[in-house]
Amino acid sequence: MFVKVFSDLYGTFFPRKCVNCGKNLDKTEQEICKNCLNRLPETKFINNHENPVFQKFWGRVNIEFAFSMYYFSKQSVLQYLLHHIKYKGRKELAYVLGKSLGQELKKSARFKDCDLIIPVPLHPEKEKKRGYNQSEWIAKGVSESLNIPENTVLLQRHVNSKSQTRKNRKERWENVRSAFSLKTNKKADYKHVLLIDDVITTGATLEACSALLINELNLKVSVASLAYASD
Repeated sequence: MFVKVFSDLYGTFFPRKCVNCGKNLDKTEQEICKNCLNRLPETKFINNHENPVFQKFWGRVNIEFAFSMYYFSKQSVLQYLLHHIKYKGRKELAYVLGKSLGQELKKSARFKDCDLIIPVPLHPEKEKKRGYNQSEWIAKGVSESLNIPENTVLLQRHVNSKSQTRKNRKERWENVRSAFSLKTNKKADYKHVLLIDDVITTGATLEACSALLINELNLKVSVASLAYASD
C-alpha cells in the first residue's frame, strides 16, 4: 500500500514523459506515448514473402525470411528515437520498441519455429564507449514478446570496423565480412536463429552474421530489425 502511494505521489511531481513529444505518459505507456508510436511508418512486410528487405539477401545468403517493422527516413520521428537509443542512453526505449517488434513477428508463421534470438554484436571497445549494445536491448524486448531465449555470447565481433554510415553496399561488405566469429563450432541444440538489428540498409552486417551461423553451425537463420532504410 505504502509503495503504491509513494509511486503515485512520485508520479505526480515527476511524471514520466514521452521521449518524442514530451507529453506525460499514462500508466499503460512506456517511454513513448501511443500517439507517437502510432505515427511511426509501418512497412506492413510481415506476410510479404517478396518484400524488399528479404530481397536484399537473395542470392547472397540463404536465410529463411527477413523483416523490418518501420520505414526509416532522415529527419523523422524514428530517426530521432533511434538516435536517442544509440547515443543518449535510452536502452529502455529500445526494449519497448523491441517488444512491439516481437508482437508483430507473432503475425507470421515464418518465425514460429525460431528457438534462439541473437542480437548483432558490437565490438567490445564500441560497446564500452556506448555503454550497451542497442541491438541487444531490442532483442530483449523481442525475447519477452516471443518467449524465446536470447544469446549474447555465441556470436562475437572481433574487428572494430569503421562506421558504415557513408559506405555503399560493396564497401559495407568489405568492412564487415571478416568482422565476426563464433565462440564454438559445435553443432548447437537449437535449430532456427532469429538475428536482431536496429536498422537494415544494405544488409551487409546481417549477411556476414547469417553466413557464419548457416555455414559453420548448419542453422536456419531469419532476420528482423526495427527499421528499413533503402540504400
